[in-house]
Amino acid sequence: MKNKMAEIIGVKFKIAGKIYYFSPNGLKLKPGDKVIVETTRGIECGEVAMETKEISEEEINSPLKGVIRMATLQDLKDIEAKEEKEKEAFKICEEKIKNHGLNMNLIDVEYTFDKSKILFYFTSEGRVDFRELVKDLASVFRTRIELRQVGVRDEAKLLGGLGVCGRRFCCNTFLGDFQPVSIRMAKEQSLSLNPAKISGSCGRLMCCLKYEQENYEELLKVTPKAGALVKTPEGRGIVEEVNLLTGKLRVKNTETDAVNTYLKDDVTLLKDSKISINKDEINALKELEDK
Repeated sequence: MKNKMAEIIGVKFKIAGKIYYFSPNGLKLKPGDKVIVETTRGIECGEVAMETKEISEEEINSPLKGVIRMATLQDLKDIEAKEEKEKEAFKICEEKIKNHGLNMNLIDVEYTFDKSKILFYFTSEGRVDFRELVKDLASVFRTRIELRQVGVRDEAKLLGGLGVCGRRFCCNTFLGDFQPVSIRMAKEQSLSLNPAKISGSCGRLMCCLKYEQENYEELLKVTPKAGALVKTPEGRGIVEEVNLLTGKLRVKNTETDAVNTYLKDDVTLLKDSKISINKDEINALKELEDK
């Protein structure tokens, strides 16, 4: 029996936001169109990020909500007015935080499209009892208030900025979700385990370590690692240094102690080594992996 198919489109609500699926409800939509949809947070305005396509109904994990309508000119004007209200709410909330003496740093404020809720995003080193703050804010704005504590990666995604490469943060421009990045990736890419060299402005491992990891993993399968025993044209030797991208190995001869450079294809692997990270390195750098 043929699987039933369903039409879906992808909608995102921030420039580098996650893409959510909705039913187009028969509307002819294209990437870049603004649409009004119903979400778990209420009615929202998003941008079509993926054109209409068909998928099996079995691939849909939860009931598919539909697009209510295309955004009108008035909707777009309302969004501009909403952004002004968010700026005002940010100032008011900062003042309230100061008045309550709370150890928290306000990052962003967001009204839902239908103005049924205001979300305040903040960072803090520990837990914050903000119950009185919520009551205070509710008395001012007369609507539902939600405070969300976010991590340093989310802070960077919300605020944006420039990375060490001179370009805008990846998380703020195109990364919908954070990918897991580990110390092992830096080690396998022969990078210095100096926190200043492998961490981004958020103080965590740079997201770009993930981009080339798959290629490095493939190269590691066919390239002797540092510490490997190899046979060279001049005899046996121990690999002291490896450049995975160029395939060049610096090898120390076990008999003469002479050091020479060879291409990986010019040597024969006798006994490979392993890339390891000692416990001291892991403990010293563990916080770089934390969200």
